[in-house]
Amino acid sequence: MSSAEPTSDQVTRTDRLAPAEIADVLALAGAAGDTDGADPLDEHVLLRLRDPEASAVHLLARADDGTLTGYAHLDTTDPVGGIGVELVVHPGYRRRGTGRALARGVLASATGPLRAWAHGDHPSAAALGVDLGFTRARVLLQLRRPLTTPQGEPRLPDGVALRAFRPGADDAAWLALNARAFAEHPEQGRWTSEDLRVRLAEPWFDPAGFLLAEETATGRLLGFHWTKVHERPGSARVGEVYVLGVEPTAHGGGLGRALTTAGLAYLRDKRGLDRVMLYVDESNSAAVALYERTGFARWSAHINYHLG
Repeated sequence: MSSAEPTSDQVTRTDRLAPAEIADVLALAGAAGDTDGADPLDEHVLLRLRDPEASAVHLLARADDGTLTGYAHLDTTDPVGGIGVELVVHPGYRRRGTGRALARGVLASATGPLRAWAHGDHPSAAALGVDLGFTRARVLLQLRRPLTTPQGEPRLPDGVALRAFRPGADDAAWLALNARAFAEHPEQGRWTSEDLRVRLAEPWFDPAGFLLAEETATGRLLGFHWTKVHERPGSARVGEVYVLGVEPTAHGGGLGRALTTAGLAYLRDKRGLDRVMLYVDESNSAAVALYERTGFARWSAHINYHLG
């Protein structure tokens, strides 16, 4: 991405992608993910690509024969907090200036501070970020562990029971709990009913794997463990601790560990998986320590770079 060799690729900008263009972007992202071992576009971007009403800026780099060689996505919905940027170059067209050409297009299109993700902490992304004046601001770790041994029964606090999420009935209560549990989180704590709706409509959604901890005397939600299963042709199935949260007033009673155990047991015993992953901010030392005590180890890192 940072080679001095100039690219002849043409970079175009659009506010709306045609279905064929979306297919090209997804194919490019898949090729890059297979090569790099880390998906170059996060879930938020993939959801927006499939949403015809989503507002975004798309930059497309194409070779003379029309092949899509690179793509950049600009999420402009929060210009005050920062324009979200994700950029990917096809593995077969790297080291020829395509990434730099797209980055110049990003800078030309920006109307506020930029927040760019480099998934997998790729060296080319780091070099390009430094060259353009970006600063390394946040590290999101991916942790993994095997599921080859039984998880045991979760030790729930007295008066607490687990049940499955009920779409439509639990939405409002869960959103309120999620906001409290992640009040300081830059993304998760800001989820809206629309954010929840689009995920409940995803093919991977499984209500039985969305576990809620409920106070039996009152029905009040105290915590949750939402699991996810990643299935892609040619790749091994892997589970994910998608979101795990606990009501702040219920901290310290072992509920987080019980929810973790219950979700891992579900992925192993009900979904037949032998590995699981999760994402956690490196700065959240308490959460990192909790997961490492339950057998997780560092797998990869995703870096957020800031400019402006």
